[in-house]
Amino acid sequence: MAKYDRILLKLSGQALAGDAAFGIDAERVRELAADVAQVSRASVQVGLVIGGGNFFRGVASAAKNMDRVTADHMGMLATVINALALQDALEQQGVQTRVMTAIEMRQVAEPYIRRRAIRHLEKGRVVIFAAGTSNPYFSTDTAATLRALEIKAQAIAKGTRVDGVYDQDPLANPGAVFYPRISYADVLNRSLKVIDSTAVAMCRDNQLPMIVFNLNVPGNIMRVAMGEPVGTVIG
Repeated sequence: MAKYDRILLKLSGQALAGDAAFGIDAERVRELAADVAQVSRASVQVGLVIGGGNFFRGVASAAKNMDRVTADHMGMLATVINALALQDALEQQGVQTRVMTAIEMRQVAEPYIRRRAIRHLEKGRVVIFAAGTSNPYFSTDTAATLRALEIKAQAIAKGTRVDGVYDQDPLANPGAVFYPRISYADVLNRSLKVIDSTAVAMCRDNQLPMIVFNLNVPGNIMRVAMGEPVGTVIG
């Protein structure tokens, strides 16, 4: 039996690129969709927020001298591309999915309306929240936290390339220390970069647990939903 009735899953845009530096890897998207579909079929209500780094980092050099607000809006649009790709893959798995965007673009997705999003979740649909918060200067980690609080998710699960939270980047330092559990305050005080500090502060203020786990291990999303000891619990 699942531990959570409703979770918010945060994925980086790079997760959709697979081993490539840029764009979308169709096979990787299919694998992620299969994992999310498994959780949805276990009667867990799933909200999703996806970053846009797989597209926007590809033009980062061109954006260096760009106005920050303009650059952030470009990043938001990249998240919509990723959301539509994952929606298509989920629906090929037989999972009803809705993309809701903070920036209105009615021809391709629904505008974000909190009560409508909750209703979709109650009907068993996966809801993908795209375009961040529509505001510049806010990361997709912060957007994920905001949406999780609005839909009353019981936890945020952030998928990464590593097993959880470490005191240093384990990809650069094999001697990095892993934390199976850590407080919000310690994440902030130690300036651990695994998740945006604004998002951590919001979770702390609202006592919303965060789970940071390795997305590259098949079945880990389901293990998180089941409450198995996977990754790092922040809270």
